Amino acid sequence: MKEWLTGRNPVFEALAAKRRQAFRLLIAKGIRSEGRVDEILQMVRERNLPFQTVERDRLEQIDSHNQGLALEVSSYPYQALEDLIAFSKTKSEPPFFLLLDLIQDPQNLGSLLRSAEIFGVHGVILPSTNAAQVNPTVVHASSGATEHLRIAQFNLVQAIDRLKQLPNTWVYGLDGNPRAKLPTSLNLNGGVVLVVGNEGSGLRDLVRKNCDELMKLQMYGKIDSLNAAVAGSIALYLARAARSLMP
Repeated sequence: MKEWLTGRNPVFEALAAKRRQAFRLLIAKGIRSEGRVDEILQMVRERNLPFQTVERDRLEQIDSHNQGLALEVSSYPYQALEDLIAFSKTKSEPPFFLLLDLIQDPQNLGSLLRSAEIFGVHGVILPSTNAAQVNPTVVHASSGATEHLRIAQFNLVQAIDRLKQLPNTWVYGLDGNPRAKLPTSLNLNGGVVLVVGNEGSGLRDLVRKNCDELMKLQMYGKIDSLNAAVAGSIALYLARAARSLMP
């Protein structure tokens, strides 16, 4: 299947990553050839990719947030769970995975994937049903970070069981349960599998039960919870910071 990616960063990252087949580029008339646009056009010419100058209305029909560019590409290239594990083993650090339990809002998914890429997660695992998937909206929300991530669709409970087999690896479910532990009392400088739950209901019972520990973030204000994407991003940063302190 084919789909359209829009926006300067998503289009740039898709071309730079070279993980999707690109078919053609549409460019708005009058767009300035500078910055990201110039870099995109250079890559398009180097790859002999067809491109066409069109009226803005044509791009608006694809996406109102197009920023003057639309790239037609193949669908998102999910990978197998074992491929993610194999990639993790090539890294000179303990395993680092993010599991997302029924995240349904594309903006939240995109934000979490952007954080995952920035903080060096080795792989992301999504359920194959009842959750947001990597579509053009998510790619845009991630600012193109999806194009550099390794993402698998897999049963989360089975994925947890598999990842627990990796050496010195712990599965932490992000949860608001009062009995959950603060990050300072958890071992975050070894292998970490972070599980983030649904925006409204949190982690499913079976997923929660299969985590080694539950982790909560300390709240200091008057409200008692964070957006799932924000909480997950903070937890990812804490895990990255902990492993950065490893000798």
